[in-house]
Amino acid sequence: MGKHVKVGGKRGGGALLSGVRPLPVRSSVRLRRPVDIWHKPALSAVVALAIPDFTLLALGRMDLVLYTSAGAMCALYGHGLPYAARARTLPWVVLGMVASLGVALTAASLISSAVVLVAVASVLAAVHKVVCDATRIGPPGNLIFTFIAASAFFVPQRISEVPLHLVLALVAGAVAWLVGMAPALVRPRGPERIATARALEAAAAQLRAEAAAGAEAAGSAVARARQATAAAVNAAWHTVFLVPARTPAKAEARAGLERLLIRAEAVLSGAADGEDGAGAPVEADLFGQWAQEVRGGGPLPVVALTPSQQAELAGVELDHQQAEQRGAYRVDRPLVSAVTCASPDYGPRRPAPGRTGGWRTLGAAFRSGSPLLPVGVRTAAGCALAGWASMALGVGHPYWAVVTAASVFQANTTLSWQRALQRSVGNLLGLVVFALLLPVIHTGHLAMIALALVFQFGAEAWITRNYWLGSVCVTPMALLLTEFGNPLPARVLVADRWIDTVVGAALGLVCCVVVTNRRAGDRIGAALERTAAAQLAAGRLLAADAVPGAAHAQETGWARDRLAGALAELREAVEVASGEWWQRALPEERVARAEQHGHRTLALLARRLSGTAPSVRPVPEPAAAAGTIDGVRR
Repeated sequence: MGKHVKVGGKRGGGALLSGVRPLPVRSSVRLRRPVDIWHKPALSAVVALAIPDFTLLALGRMDLVLYTSAGAMCALYGHGLPYAARARTLPWVVLGMVASLGVALTAASLISSAVVLVAVASVLAAVHKVVCDATRIGPPGNLIFTFIAASAFFVPQRISEVPLHLVLALVAGAVAWLVGMAPALVRPRGPERIATARALEAAAAQLRAEAAAGAEAAGSAVARARQATAAAVNAAWHTVFLVPARTPAKAEARAGLERLLIRAEAVLSGAADGEDGAGAPVEADLFGQWAQEVRGGGPLPVVALTPSQQAELAGVELDHQQAEQRGAYRVDRPLVSAVTCASPDYGPRRPAPGRTGGWRTLGAAFRSGSPLLPVGVRTAAGCALAGWASMALGVGHPYWAVVTAASVFQANTTLSWQRALQRSVGNLLGLVVFALLLPVIHTGHLAMIALALVFQFGAEAWITRNYWLGSVCVTPMALLLTEFGNPLPARVLVADRWIDTVVGAALGLVCCVVVTNRRAGDRIGAALERTAAAQLAAGRLLAADAVPGAAHAQETGWARDRLAGALAELREAVEVASGEWWQRALPEERVARAEQHGHRTLALLARRLSGTAPSVRPVPEPAAAAGTIDGVRR
């Protein structure tokens, strides 16, 4: 992203400010490799939409498609979760969708002013953004909620019809739940096996990168490979830990995945079999073979563990037992708990003592001082301005401007610029596709349903490659969805949507520039404090004599997970803050020292767990031990 340029300021009360940097263009439209499970949400959404759509077609009530689509779209969520966690998460997604739809339909039936409707829709869009970011619900995030709700705000409605429409959404949501859970009948352990295979593949890629880089293994490619391995292993641990094992067979299957993860994690500490580099290619091929076997669905490969790794596995089993005693696998846990625990970049991979979560996490997002509040303010202001500007330009139903503005707001200005560019390019091309298909669309509802399902599948197939490519399919699909109940002349429809796109993207960016997330810098300070505390605790543990056994392995695992989570949060905070166009100068040297020291300590903790005694014990930095940030005692 480029380095910050200090342009002046004062120490202490007046922080230094960073200069303006060029915004990326080429990288914003570059295509990436598709995600390996893209077909699962794609097929789930198609099936969940097809069932109510064809039912309504048979009943001759295609005007109700919007309401059934609200529930059916919930099938897009939760595909990275094990089925037990997915079963308790999807109902909360459906309830959230129905609640948003209820607010929109009630407002549409009671409020006649379009100006007020835009304002209420914008506030609801901001709530969607903050809640989805706080719970880390994952793709497709807040956009589906906002699209459905914003559309419903401008649908002619009577208050007496609202209960029936909400019931239709609930019924379609139940269908989405069944569709999302259906693969469990064929591959009941599919999600956790896929997550484990990803970790093994990332470890194999790291070994190959280190072998190619030579003995020093200090290149940027190696650093990226190590980060990818750490992220994949951490995500896999989160996924596996959400798997309950109420029978010995299920417990053994889960333990088999955990053995593979312990072996993959050993690569991060250099404790794999090819530690000297000579055996790295062989070890990488072995990991790749294991990944294929895990993805294949057959018996899990049997791997050997060192005595210390066996102790770590026993410590993980203690974690499971304690989680069961605390009710971590209960089916009635709220959505925010299930989603937050499954998030690969939230906290420790296992529930360490004193950890907070659940509704507290959601409540903290709306409290004063939350770094998510500026993003919520951006969303509300940008959506409102976009909707009102669209109305001023003569657009009768400006919901698309609200949705476009809501889609623009990302974690920082740089990412928001990229999304605005991607959205504009994708929507323009999508409108061209829609215009070309008008002769087919006008043949009847059957063709419209078929095209909507094709576009839904294409959107999920392409959006992981780049957002603009997926938007090429999202735009005509959204237009078809609104056409079922409220058809408009084609020329008016296309012109209005293009105006809404330009206005929404432009005003969304304006709000990103005006409403700067200055709290992003405060988040770095808090992350440095947590990293320092985790570093100090890990240093004390390493300085003590190791006591063999599961309890010691459990304590060491907790220390490693706390430090790994703190470092991941620190890196995320730095990335968010560095993407703001006008921000306090980042404490780059302090961050670099914290990350370097923390990763060394992580390696020593991993070596202890893998059975390789550390030769050098870390000494906490004075600033970390004293609890200071940038040399200032707090």
